Amino acid sequence: MPKEAHTKAAEHHQNAAKSHTAAAESHGKGDHAKGHEHSAQALKHSTTAHGQSEAAHAKSGSALKK
Repeated sequence: MPKEAHTKAAEHHQNAAKSHTAAAESHGKGDHAKGHEHSAQALKHSTTAHGQSEAAHAKSGSALKK
């Protein structure tokens, strides 16, 4: 179970990175509306990733104690 939690967190971190890259590219092209949209997606993924990472860490710690 902890491995699945870590994998899920990693997927959200990767999605956040992709959204950050897309935002930077859009801003670089002068498409600031699209850049802000990608930035908002990146924030959402980053927030979810953080929560998933904390949950995975908690599960890993409880699995070690058993």
